[in-house]
Amino acid sequence: MRKKLVSMLLASMLTATMLIGCGGKPASPASSEPAAPAKQEAKTEKAGSNKIGVAMPTKDLQRWNQDGSNMKNQLEQAGYTVDLQYANNDISTQVSQIENMITNGCEALVIASIDGGSLGTVLAKAKEANIPVIAYDRLIMDTDAVSYYATFDNYMVGTIQGNYIVDALDLKNAAGPFNIELFTGSPDDNNARFFFGGAMDVLNPYIESGKLKVVSGQKKFEEVATLNWSTEEAQKRMENLITAYYSDGTQLDVVLSSNDSCAIGISNALQGSYKGEKFPVLTGQDCDVAAMKNILNGKQSMSIFKDTRTLAAKVVEMVNAIMKGAEVPVNDTKTYDNGKGIVPTFLCEPVFADKDNYKELLIDSGYYTEDQLK
Repeated sequence: MRKKLVSMLLASMLTATMLIGCGGKPASPASSEPAAPAKQEAKTEKAGSNKIGVAMPTKDLQRWNQDGSNMKNQLEQAGYTVDLQYANNDISTQVSQIENMITNGCEALVIASIDGGSLGTVLAKAKEANIPVIAYDRLIMDTDAVSYYATFDNYMVGTIQGNYIVDALDLKNAAGPFNIELFTGSPDDNNARFFFGGAMDVLNPYIESGKLKVVSGQKKFEEVATLNWSTEEAQKRMENLITAYYSDGTQLDVVLSSNDSCAIGISNALQGSYKGEKFPVLTGQDCDVAAMKNILNGKQSMSIFKDTRTLAAKVVEMVNAIMKGAEVPVNDTKTYDNGKGIVPTFLCEPVFADKDNYKELLIDSGYYTEDQLK
């Protein structure tokens, strides 16, 4: 009887071992299903840490400090623990930070990339771990690990800048010609192409008709891009343009700049060495404090206002939906192809601020105080 009992126990143990061996971790079904639904389902199957990773590119630009702070505050108010990291515009640092977020149990990632094409390998690890990824304001390219994209309508940013120039110079009625130079952002930032494309779609008819003249002849994206949106690089290029094309007294009427960090460099160059009759129309984006001061002092004309509080609030909504397995709010499912497919996107609408409306947009809304802009 004792021998029979021992035999039965051994048989039970062997059967259990075989079942465990056959029931090892299967291949993830997310590899053959749409990424976002699979990840949402995974999040509803377990009680997690409620930890969200937020990766921002740098603290060197005011807008990323504001974006990171708004994101952290609103996520924490929604009950999440937030791992917020800034990468000092260093790609390898950002990759390492994201790896640590994955390892340390973040259940969703919100990433404003430095280089939209450099995160494929690390985000493959996020996908393998069933961690959803929201690309924040900059589309992450060439990876199927991006679940959603949240941004402002970047093409509209460009069209607003272009139309501002049209109105400022009265191009529909004035005879011209008016002299213009073109600046856009970093070639590794996918948004820069949307900004520039939107503006040029408005301005090109006037360039082709001769009413606007690009004196330098530099019109292609690659010719007018500014690496890392650098103020210093924009200033150097503007100084070179002034020396080459405007030192003989030729009037520069307008400069298209896709954002404020470039516009500040352009303004520095113009104030330092340009002796035109009047300061050129100069566009920008982000409503940085220094740029707003330039606007109030007549050294910049306008800046696109993208209220980062609005974008942060929308991202929190998206994170909540993902974590609950609910439908994620998006309003564009056709436009943003990252090379691996269309990324479902929520677009917020930008507006512009200038000396006439800045108080209503920036002061009355609590974005800035009057003292900050003095």
